[in-house]
Amino acid sequence: MPDATGQEEDQGYRGPQVCKVVGITYRQLDYWARTDLLRPSISEARGSGTQRRYSYQDLLELKVIKRLLDAGLSLQSTRRAIECLRASGEDVAAANLVIDQGTTVLARSGEEIIDLLRGGQGVLNIVPMATVVSELDAAIHELGLSRLAAPDQGRSSASGR
Repeated sequence: MPDATGQEEDQGYRGPQVCKVVGITYRQLDYWARTDLLRPSISEARGSGTQRRYSYQDLLELKVIKRLLDAGLSLQSTRRAIECLRASGEDVAAANLVIDQGTTVLARSGEEIIDLLRGGQGVLNIVPMATVVSELDAAIHELGLSRLAAPDQGRSSASGR
């Protein structure tokens, strides 16, 4: 049943809402779903008249994908980064996603980042996840949507994760 904002409670975010919040086109969202870069974890479209439904975690991952691709990272590096986020199984808001040419890690402190640099890591990109979370929350609020409770960090195998 839709709430006052027209959003169905606990049913996730619809494609057009996702595009506005994340800052991507529907074509990009559709392509990323069809190529399994990120499929909606709440529900897939099942024929005419149905819509994909995305969770808050999906929006967070989509925001990271957009940021990395905009920064010039390859699709392959971006896929690795998203897999790292998913595999962490923890709240990533206090971490930094550190990407080099071969690996992606979550660093939880500045010291961890410095250790990576000292270890000879050629860092290509650092994504402070707290910034991504705050940008995402601000965009959700600006559009008059509610932030859905983040589901458990474990991913459903039915969603292709």
